[in-house]
Amino acid sequence: MVALSYCECLMLQIHEQHGRTPGASGSDVYETQNTGADGLTKIEAQERLELYGTNTIERVAERSLAKEFLGNFTHLMALLLWIGGGIAFLARMPQLGVAIWMVNLINGGFSFWQEYRAERATAALLGLLPPNAHVIRDGQEMRIPAEQLVPGDIVFLEEGDHISADARIISAFAFSVDESTLTGESRPVRKSADLESSSVEHQHQNLTNVIYAGTSVLSGTCRAIVLATGMGTRFGKIAHLTQSIKEDASPLQKEMSRVTKAVTLLATSIGAAFFLLAVFIAHINPADGFVFAMGMIVAFVPEGMLPTVSLALALAVQEMAKRNALVKRLSAVETLGCTSVICTDKTGTITQNQMTVERIWVWDGEYCVSGTGYCPQGEIQQVDDHSFKTVNQSLLEKLLIAGVRCNNARLIPPHVDVPGWSVLGDPTEGALLVAARKGGLAFGHAHRICEFPFDSHRKRMSAVYDVDGARVLYLKGAPAEVISRCIDVDGDHGKRQIDDTDRALIITASDRYARQGLRVLALADRVVPTDSGELTPHVLERDLTFRGLVAMLDPPHEGVPEAVAKCHQAGIKIVMITGDDGLTAESIARHVGIITNGCRVVHGSELDTMDEVTLHRCLESDVIFARVAPEHKLNIVSAFQDLGHIVAVTGDGVNDAPALRKADIGIAMGVAGSDVAKESADMILTDDNFASIVSAVELGRAVYANIRKFAIYVFNSNMAEALPFIVTLFSRGAIPLPLTVMQVLSIDLGTDMVPALGLGTEAAEAGIMSSKPRSLKAPLLDLQLLCRALLWYGLIEATAGLSCYFFSNLLHGWPSVALAAPGSDGYRMATTMTVMGIVAAQIGAVLCCRTERASLFTVGPFSNRLVLIGIATELLLLLALMHVPVLQNLFNTAPVSIIEWTFALAWTPAIILLDESRKFGLRLRQKYQST
Repeated sequence: MVALSYCECLMLQIHEQHGRTPGASGSDVYETQNTGADGLTKIEAQERLELYGTNTIERVAERSLAKEFLGNFTHLMALLLWIGGGIAFLARMPQLGVAIWMVNLINGGFSFWQEYRAERATAALLGLLPPNAHVIRDGQEMRIPAEQLVPGDIVFLEEGDHISADARIISAFAFSVDESTLTGESRPVRKSADLESSSVEHQHQNLTNVIYAGTSVLSGTCRAIVLATGMGTRFGKIAHLTQSIKEDASPLQKEMSRVTKAVTLLATSIGAAFFLLAVFIAHINPADGFVFAMGMIVAFVPEGMLPTVSLALALAVQEMAKRNALVKRLSAVETLGCTSVICTDKTGTITQNQMTVERIWVWDGEYCVSGTGYCPQGEIQQVDDHSFKTVNQSLLEKLLIAGVRCNNARLIPPHVDVPGWSVLGDPTEGALLVAARKGGLAFGHAHRICEFPFDSHRKRMSAVYDVDGARVLYLKGAPAEVISRCIDVDGDHGKRQIDDTDRALIITASDRYARQGLRVLALADRVVPTDSGELTPHVLERDLTFRGLVAMLDPPHEGVPEAVAKCHQAGIKIVMITGDDGLTAESIARHVGIITNGCRVVHGSELDTMDEVTLHRCLESDVIFARVAPEHKLNIVSAFQDLGHIVAVTGDGVNDAPALRKADIGIAMGVAGSDVAKESADMILTDDNFASIVSAVELGRAVYANIRKFAIYVFNSNMAEALPFIVTLFSRGAIPLPLTVMQVLSIDLGTDMVPALGLGTEAAEAGIMSSKPRSLKAPLLDLQLLCRALLWYGLIEATAGLSCYFFSNLLHGWPSVALAAPGSDGYRMATTMTVMGIVAAQIGAVLCCRTERASLFTVGPFSNRLVLIGIATELLLLLALMHVPVLQNLFNTAPVSIIEWTFALAWTPAIILLDESRKFGLRLRQKYQST
């Protein structure tokens, strides 16, 4: 069964109660809501308050932070480390126990910080509802708390008021509201008490005789009967959708969970195997065998990986902020990188949400208007076979004057709070004011006598002015409506009567602009005779002189076409979802390159009748969704996710909140976006520009590539840490342990971590946006990564560490004397040399890991400053381990001579040269395969 939209439900509710649509007369609606012109009595209001509940947005049960916090310390790897630390205490190795538990605390703390995000979306929703309402009860006007409003209340509204509940208009004067919080479209919406069509198409738009909670009054006054309150309002439905959506783990969180399980099982299996080998093969006593097993587990568990990933993501968040993208959740950084579909709004995201006049058509020709937005900088030049000639000021000026006079908007210059030019009022009217400024028209004062406002039925607006003692009516509106009321035109040779040929010429020009996606207005005027009698539209809006056409467009943000092209190159599908008209949406989509060939435009009314299979099939081709409701947008996002896509969604209004929450990455507009949208999103664009999304996607891909790089780097030391235990085990103790468990931890949590952060900020490699989004089925720790980490870098580092161990013993008389025994000064120096060899090889490895195939010298060995800082920090930590007495005792280290330093550090260039040879071979093979 197809779900009914909110508007359908509202209409059915009233129809069932009284057999009428919301367009029924005022008396009928009084009967429907069981009230009257004097409003409800106090007793009736109290009864309805008990029946319907308070006019508030309810909160669903909030998640337990304590439970989530504890969950980060009770997963598989955490339990392993808790048990391991406890056993270390039982084995009288308190330093090891404390170190392992500290690792657990660090991991759990970072994981909780990574996953936690404050839920303030509902609080932001509540903030949009006003605290008080102006009502009639018992025949008396009064103000009551808005939460006490009930269905049947009579409310009064005027300019500047916020609307507290859904209500049917009984009477209105020049009434318009801002419904952008519900629709995402920021143009004023005219409202009246007129009969509303109950056609299917109208049911998917906001009804013109119904006002909605959460919106605000822009102009005029009205009286209305409350139809629904609280969670029963359209606003409440959106709040319920927003709160009921559960957030899934991000792709990176899921991948890190898989990595954790795999590494935990691997480390545990290796530790158990080596315990059995130590006890039953090497005949080592169980206590020492346990030490060996714990050493192997600690060596193979990358304790520093989770905090390193979190810290690297945090650094990426800072970089994204420089690119006008504020990320609220760390894992969202990487989610951007695997995004395969972007569902984008039109107004404010693709376009600037600043209507701009582009073309003017008057009887002596066509004019081009330069400049975009509300900044009145530009000029008007006449088009003549793709060249420009001098403007005919007389005809153009008359048109511009009509646009300025038939206007209620105000042009606001830049000020402290808003740095750019802005418009107060209708964006279309604001565009006419800007065009007049560009045409050099002085804004002189004229007295307005009366106004006949625009509404959806008249499709025109007019105003009468006193101009030098004469009454002049100026009119603007839909071209067909205006032309039908014109009797003459004003051309180069003066006025003449308009004929059918003239009308056809005007309509042809209007249609040409409309096909280009431009919004077209016609303007006209007339001198009103002083004896015209009653000042009504029927009397005055006739016998007009046609002045011309104005064609305007909400221009795209700078860089959007290039960003769209980059998305297509990267295999990312872009789908426009808008509350605007389908023709306008398709035109903008073609203009910026979202669609290039055939495209299907699907309206909200079609979505209601579309089953799941049909919708999935529709999503596989180029499609634009127009006139959609919040439920539609949510269903589209869910359908893409069902098809296996990672979906990014943009939004700025309350209506977008459910889809923003449902999306894998919700992106809110920082300038024009509502607080609700911002709180529901994972990322906020500070410039409201689609191009910033693509820049963030590129950085997200680079972040994942860098996670792989430092995964290789973090895991390569595991082999170097494990091999000394293997050597000791299979020598049956003849070779004392070259590396202690505490020294393993000093590498994992000290020298390993800081350089890895540098890899997390590595710039994106060339061609990163030329490949398709990564497959979610491809694991982070694939066979290629593990082989490169363990069997290439790992074996080289292990060789470096063991060679340094034996070199230290060599300097002290080995093989003539036995290897230094545990507890002796020589043993402390030898194990310190093992750490030095591993660290020296790590320095070379971190430089090698910066590129996959390209030579290190093509990107510059010293181009990543954070890597260099990491290397310097690594060396300082090593010096501290060797020379600080407390650390010497804790990690079993000692100072070494300059000879030993030289031998150890020689492994840095050695590993770089070896890896450069490997990369050279890979490039040769790639070149050979391509030819």
